[in-house]
Amino acid sequence: MRRSFLIMTASFILLCAVITFGIRSVDSQNEIVKRGKYLVDAVGACGYCHTPRLGAEYNMDMYLAGHPKDESFPRYNFNMMQQSIFLLTSPQLSAFSGPFGTSFASNLTPDKETGLGEWTEKMFIDAMRTGKHQGNPTNRNIFPPMPTKHYAQMNDADLKAIWAYLKTIKPVKNEVSPVLNRLGRPF
Repeated sequence: MRRSFLIMTASFILLCAVITFGIRSVDSQNEIVKRGKYLVDAVGACGYCHTPRLGAEYNMDMYLAGHPKDESFPRYNFNMMQQSIFLLTSPQLSAFSGPFGTSFASNLTPDKETGLGEWTEKMFIDAMRTGKHQGNPTNRNIFPPMPTKHYAQMNDADLKAIWAYLKTIKPVKNEVSPVLNRLGRPF
């Protein structure tokens, strides 16, 4: 009798611990995602480039989905330097062309085919730390105007919070054009 009482008591304590830890874990994860949203929307202002515009307003159907696949993009001409023009942007403010080539705001949604859906947290953090696509040191650089040097200085907790938030947003299928070199060819 005493033994079954001890087993029941131990089981009850274990159950309480699991429930408490589970609730804290969910609350903790919700707080991480909430912080990630704050970092993406307020601090990092990621939507300024990664959410294309419809006129003056953001196209929220394309929230963080990058430069729309079939939209035009600017083409830089080195003669523009004589006129002190160093950067051109698309009307959606999601494609940029300058002496470095032409870059397109990436699809940050968790779409598996066209966004970050196949990325891992490590790939994302490594990309922010190294400024290399998918965090692989042998891949191409992430092009301007992405402020990779600023993101490289963020702490792991903040980068993980950004990643956690990005995994919760609506996936949007949008195949963004590849980065183009100075001659207009894909890297």
